Amino acid sequence: MDAASRIEQALYSALSKSEGPSCPPRLAAAMRAAVFPKGARIRPRVVLAVAAACGREDPAVTDIAAASIELLHCASLVHDDLPCFDDAGTRRGRPSVHRQFGEPLAVLAGDALIVLAFQNLARLNDVPKRLSALLKIIGRAVGAPSGIVAGQAWECEPKINLAHYHRAKTGALFAGAAAAGAAAAGTDGEVWRQFGEKLGEAYQVADDIRDAVADPEDIGKPIGRDLALSRPSATREFGLFGAVSHLEKLVGEAIEAIPACPGASDLKSLIALEVKRLVPKELAQSAA
Repeated sequence: MDAASRIEQALYSALSKSEGPSCPPRLAAAMRAAVFPKGARIRPRVVLAVAAACGREDPAVTDIAAASIELLHCASLVHDDLPCFDDAGTRRGRPSVHRQFGEPLAVLAGDALIVLAFQNLARLNDVPKRLSALLKIIGRAVGAPSGIVAGQAWECEPKINLAHYHRAKTGALFAGAAAAGAAAAGTDGEVWRQFGEKLGEAYQVADDIRDAVADPEDIGKPIGRDLALSRPSATREFGLFGAVSHLEKLVGEAIEAIPACPGASDLKSLIALEVKRLVPKELAQSAA
């Protein structure tokens, strides 16, 4: 089974355990709307790619870890789209969860997905050492002082350090995904953290660039939100072409940070190709 199919199957399995006669139907529907249709699934793909690169992958463990990472990401998008933050009307080409179900259910659906991510991890109780490692890694990626919650909270501060903001808002979950992939394979996750952080920063810069110049129909969400909300972004700090150069620098640093492992060469090639598609070709050529 390919990586995409594994991820979708793991997500369906996790969500099915949160549904049933006792669950309010609209809450269940809101949770599903937050997770499906699928996005790029980049973070769970990082989990699978790192586990494979480590050479000792256990698919049963890796797939659960990957699904939990994606559930947390989807929860963050539900909350990020709320009127109190981005007030985004669309996500992945469809109405955002709060536009479909109302703000109260959107808040509850996001909260429920966060809890579900850890309930899903608890299924690994037969491999306690890996479960313990994954709980620490993923918990750190989500909460305070420097997880994605902190990343969102930086937007509420009067003065923001862009690097700290990007590392928390996006880099933290990428770092968690990389470390979780290694931990799921039974190896040291901490040595993968720098790779994940740099990769996450690169993806956030790419997202800033798309917010400035992309076609909303192509990316499935509104653009221009950073400027409208006076939010820090790489394009505002470095200019458009400077942001592209900064993205390329971060990608290079991420590739250099890949630890020695059996699949290092293949992973480096995969990351280089994956990030290139995030920047419009014409813009990348102009920057070069």
